[in-house]
Amino acid sequence: MVSAGPTYEKIDPVRYIGNYSSGKMGYAIAEKLADEGAKVILVSGPVSVATQKSGINLILVESAHEMYDACIKYFPQCDGAVMTAAVADFTPVNPFSEKNKRGKENWSIEMKPTRDIAATLGSMKKEKQLLVGFALETNNEKENARRKLKNKNLDFIVLNSLNDKGAGFGMDTNKITIIGKNNIQQAFELKNKIEVADDVVERMLSLLD
Repeated sequence: MVSAGPTYEKIDPVRYIGNYSSGKMGYAIAEKLADEGAKVILVSGPVSVATQKSGINLILVESAHEMYDACIKYFPQCDGAVMTAAVADFTPVNPFSEKNKRGKENWSIEMKPTRDIAATLGSMKKEKQLLVGFALETNNEKENARRKLKNKNLDFIVLNSLNDKGAGFGMDTNKITIIGKNNIQQAFELKNKIEVADDVVERMLSLLD
């Protein structure tokens, strides 16, 4: 299973809170896994990219809640999961049922935390299942990634930083560091996301052997 893209958290019928994730990294990993012969469940938020690759079952979702439900549903039947999606950390407490009109006063929106999908999967993970996380950071990158690796019970985490030119949301390229257990690290140069997918899947296959 691969999760990809952003989530949209509705404010009202025409507005949402989201992020700049394009889904390119997740789709590239899903296609690489399919090329390796895997049957892939791709849980995707709203993106403009698409795939026609045989062997990929595309599950479209919009909100963090929908992505959570889909991932919890499909993970038990999978050999592993790669969580590349940029899931919203917060969602509006009380979305409006009608469009909220402009006024003269400031508009405050109360937010509540969304459920942590990767952490939930980590608590569900069976001995032979593989769980890979992604971390996009802006500061204390490796420290934050190591904490996520441990707290979410991941087998390894893929770190990329917005401080690296050519990496991050919307780009066709990415620059990653793979951090595994026992603090084993492997840093890669800036590459096309298709090549990055090759590196990530290669690490996954090495752990499944």
